Amino acid sequence: MKPTSSNLVGLDNYTRPAEEETELNSLCLNVFASKNGQKVLSYLKSITIEAVAGSEVSDATLRHLEGQRYMIGLIQRRVNKGKSQNIVQEKLNVK
Repeated sequence: MKPTSSNLVGLDNYTRPAEEETELNSLCLNVFASKNGQKVLSYLKSITIEAVAGSEVSDATLRHLEGQRYMIGLIQRRVNKGKSQNIVQEKLNVK
């Protein structure tokens, strides 16, 4: 699908309607903003992004780990984008 005026390329490089992209960011923020959600995201980061693979790790294992890291990074980026969307919306509501 090509980007149109109402579609955009999202954080995951998929094209979707802007409203759907905004909703995904808000959903990620809502799920991971709670104390429990933060604990889950912290756990997922500890076993992926913060994990160190030694020289003995196979190519397949490293590729698998990189895929996991990508997914957790994408979740974190959507949480951050959801926060920034809320800030922008709050500023628009103030005016």
